[in-house]
Amino acid sequence: MARLAQTAGLTDVQAEILSTVRSFVDKEIIPHAQELEHADAYPADIVEGMKEMGLFGITIPEEYGGLGESLLTYALVVEEIARGWMSVSGVINTHFIVAHMISRHGTDGQKRKYLPRMAAGEIRGSFSMSEPDLGSDVAAIKTRAERDGDSYVIDGSKMWLTNGGSSNLIALLVRTDEGPADGAGDQKPVKAHDRLTTFLVEKPEGFGEVAPGLTIPGKIDKMGYKGVDTTEAVFDGFRIPASQVLGEAPGRGFAFMMDGIEVGRVNVAARACGIAIRAFELAIEYAQQRRTFGKPIAQHQAIAFKLAEMATKVEAAHLMMVNAARLKDTGERNDVAAGMAKLIASEYCAEVTQDAFRIHGGYGYSKEYEIERLMREAPFLLIGEGTSEIQKTIISRGLLRDYRSRS
Repeated sequence: MARLAQTAGLTDVQAEILSTVRSFVDKEIIPHAQELEHADAYPADIVEGMKEMGLFGITIPEEYGGLGESLLTYALVVEEIARGWMSVSGVINTHFIVAHMISRHGTDGQKRKYLPRMAAGEIRGSFSMSEPDLGSDVAAIKTRAERDGDSYVIDGSKMWLTNGGSSNLIALLVRTDEGPADGAGDQKPVKAHDRLTTFLVEKPEGFGEVAPGLTIPGKIDKMGYKGVDTTEAVFDGFRIPASQVLGEAPGRGFAFMMDGIEVGRVNVAARACGIAIRAFELAIEYAQQRRTFGKPIAQHQAIAFKLAEMATKVEAAHLMMVNAARLKDTGERNDVAAGMAKLIASEYCAEVTQDAFRIHGGYGYSKEYEIERLMREAPFLLIGEGTSEIQKTIISRGLLRDYRSRS
């Protein structure tokens, strides 16, 4: 068979894009990832290279200066980049989600204003749902935006913004007093998520009080996922024009964000696939070089079987990720497929990475070896874009919806 994680049915354009990205990863990311990661340094030169390749606009329509490619193409690009260093894929992930939300739900004016500059990488996006006291219960958001004439005033704290300091546009989900149920009388009860609105918040890059009423305190120190900045955002009387409501549709922000999260979960699955592929590559190479009892350890059945299981998990996760991306590209609902892909890819990634660590033995514990970094990166994917338990909730609800009992 061919090497793992190959994708059938790609166009010549898709194949060319992936070949270019793969070469970039091998030459510009992998040789520098260890040093940058250990220093927790932002990969500025790598980001500039991605700009030049047009990766910041890969799914943005051509009419706005992007490449107009599919979610599948983007997911396969992310898989390649995460194989080199997951943090680099994080730089474009939140940007991609914000661009997707504007493309799908923004007004014509918002599309013209943001998408061309996002495609060029001049504007880089981040998005914010979580809060310090808020986990997966998004409908319980406390940060509020109060209407004041032609503006809103936002107060509250948000948490876990990837690219919070390096981005200059935040898609921000907050609570408002307006919603789609307004004017519906008693026939339609108001639900918690009917009062959530997405704002497009422009800000300068950097930390501290970056704008009147908006503070980005600084980078959160993390176990892994280094290089890319993860931050809080504190709003204290932050004033924003009403025209910055995404789609100029107050109260519909929850639906817009969930659409973004669906593609985000495919992205996380792709990242998990990329890390698992790299862990397998490192393990199978090391297993053929390391000798014990007179032969390479790959020839010992205990290691050979472990490699076989790892490869099978890599292949299964890749196929499920590709299926979820293709389903979304058709316009079909893919919440279950995306949840399944994210669940299995992140869990398998953790397992494959740990098996690669064990194959390396004591050397896997040394920071000189790449597998040590992967061991710290893989756990993030178990919780990012919804924990495995949340994915199981989504999957089970979808199954009960599709297999509703007729008795």
